[in-house]
Amino acid sequence: MTWINGKPQATLAANDRAVQFGDGSFSTARIKAGKVQLLTAHLQRLRLGCERLLIEGCDWAALEQEMCTLAATTQDAVLKVIISRGAGGRGYSPAGCQQPTRILTLSNLPAHYLPLQQQGACLVTSPVQLARNPLLAGIKHLNRLEQVLIRARLEQTGADEALVLDTQGVVVECCAANLFWREGEQVFTPSIAHAGVDGVMRQHLLSVMAQMSLDCQIVEVMPGRLKAADEVWICNALMPILPVRQIDDTHYASRQFYHLLAACCYQDLL
Repeated sequence: MTWINGKPQATLAANDRAVQFGDGSFSTARIKAGKVQLLTAHLQRLRLGCERLLIEGCDWAALEQEMCTLAATTQDAVLKVIISRGAGGRGYSPAGCQQPTRILTLSNLPAHYLPLQQQGACLVTSPVQLARNPLLAGIKHLNRLEQVLIRARLEQTGADEALVLDTQGVVVECCAANLFWREGEQVFTPSIAHAGVDGVMRQHLLSVMAQMSLDCQIVEVMPGRLKAADEVWICNALMPILPVRQIDDTHYASRQFYHLLAACCYQDLL
């Protein structure tokens, strides 16, 4: 099911900036029991994306109502929300774009996350690296060609997810998830100051850990650092958390903090 600007339809204008330039932002949320999980966080992410991209005029009240209305039609699903700058002229200039386009799509929840919660995910280092761009780092803009290439390469392997580095060889994230690891009692997560996405579930986990007085350091490290980890886990709004059993040739047996965080996180999401 797809809604565009509050109406059930699946046809987008050919001159919409989302089609022409990937000019917009998006967020992907999980629907549970007819409600959007972390609704406020998803709306904040979309607002931040629009602010960074200088997109003005979105009807945020209408968008929130549309998200809640669509969510109420199902029990367990995925809701993708796209804000495009709207329809405009041929060139790069945003002049002439009168109104942002709101695109909401419902789809089935991926089935593979449930078994991976038990088995643990296998990661492989991707040969595709993320370009550093502090202006766009953190937001989930519509230009996802790097992730498309990462996913295409990942599908040539038997792994479940990719460990993604930037062009300086620094660990950033996964293809569609953020990354955390533990060394002893200390938790770490990569910086997304230069590249990557500040995921809604990443933000939520950082908040949960702060409430539990668990210190999480945001760091820039090379991939060899992960060999010293006692355990690794990944997260996004749909998973929402998965333990990692292997990265390349390194195996991880502990799930101590994964179980601790999953119990607290899942409770908060109910």
